[in-house]
Amino acid sequence: MQLKTDIVIVGSGAGGATMAKELAGTGRKVLVVERGPMPKDGEIGTLRSAVLNFYDRCALRTSKEGTIIYRALMAGGTTIVSCGNGMRVLENELKKEGVDLTQEFEETEKEMAIAPLANNLIGRGSRLIMDSANRLGFNMVPMPKYIDSKKCVSCGKCVLGCPYGAKWTALSFLKSARRSGAKFIPKINIQMVATKNGRAIGLIGKSPKGRVRIYADTVILAGGGIGTPVILKNSGIENAGNKLFADMFNVTYGVLKNKNTNLWREPTMAVVSTKYMKEKGILLSPFIDVPLVLRWVMSKRKQLKNFRYTNLLGIMNKTRDDNVGLVTAAERFEKAPTISDMKRLNEGARMSAEILIEAGVHKNNIIYTKPRAAHPGGSAAIGEIVDSNLQTSIKGLYVCDASVLPTSPGAPPIVTIVSLAKRLSKHLKKA
Repeated sequence: MQLKTDIVIVGSGAGGATMAKELAGTGRKVLVVERGPMPKDGEIGTLRSAVLNFYDRCALRTSKEGTIIYRALMAGGTTIVSCGNGMRVLENELKKEGVDLTQEFEETEKEMAIAPLANNLIGRGSRLIMDSANRLGFNMVPMPKYIDSKKCVSCGKCVLGCPYGAKWTALSFLKSARRSGAKFIPKINIQMVATKNGRAIGLIGKSPKGRVRIYADTVILAGGGIGTPVILKNSGIENAGNKLFADMFNVTYGVLKNKNTNLWREPTMAVVSTKYMKEKGILLSPFIDVPLVLRWVMSKRKQLKNFRYTNLLGIMNKTRDDNVGLVTAAERFEKAPTISDMKRLNEGARMSAEILIEAGVHKNNIIYTKPRAAHPGGSAAIGEIVDSNLQTSIKGLYVCDASVLPTSPGAPPIVTIVSLAKRLSKHLKKA
């Protein structure tokens, strides 16, 4: 199969879908290709679909060292299974690289209707954790969210996808792009960029029907922190894939006696403490894994006493990890907690346990999960693989996803990626 377009975008997550929406209807043909499927009606929000159809390798994709790194391979990307957290991250770090997103952050926050989670959606479990944390001085407040409070029913399915359409996802931007004339093709796995005289002229990949060649004047890679560096390495940019970060986290769990808090039936990560983000790289927020996952990630074989899902409290400790991972051309990756990563993870777990004990959990009823990771990035960083306009050493080849972020944010990067895409779109419109 051969295709020809003006602009081709690889990936339809936060970066790719935003680029498509901004560039469609400007007089140039825009094509978006996606490695994963377009979700069918009724699939979003079910454990079966999330595990079997959306998450990479059933949410058990691990590094060489055994660290789980979550990502979704589907139209809309990881925005489908995000917790809906609308935080600005790396604003100052990007400015140091010559990327000022002040205007784009404002545009993004307005367009995605980002606001602190509505008070009526902060449930009993989250409120108990927030009040306990604040008595200890952790300054926990409602999380900024891109969630429509009128549609949210507190089902607790954020990480499976929102079946009620309350949470913004990149699918809404992709839909807008298609209304403006952009074309979208799922299930195309791009392998490399075709070049001529140092300039990108298109892409080479494969689909279920065979080999695919796409010719384009401008190529934008938005395949994520693991997918994008593979394409770059196969295209001759050999130092792509270095310095992988993944925002490592663990969850501290505790059981309350005779209290049905039902944290699992509340918006995920409803409140947040960023008090120690700048100083220690630690973010704390209520979180509870779906039951099956909880069994997979327990750090010990012992079971919590009096365990019932209805009286379980959990706090995620998300950390800013060291940029020392590696992605290979075969899409394998190396990522394990460093000594300093473990120090942050252990300190955050200790803080979380302190809050849970203040909330009424007995110290013997506390358990910790193994370190995991989300938000892989840094593998095609600004200043190393791309310039301040997100262009690589190959002219006409750009990158716009978490891989360009210069360091681990230790917090959800979606708002920053959308803002980067808006900025790059403005640059390309002028070109």
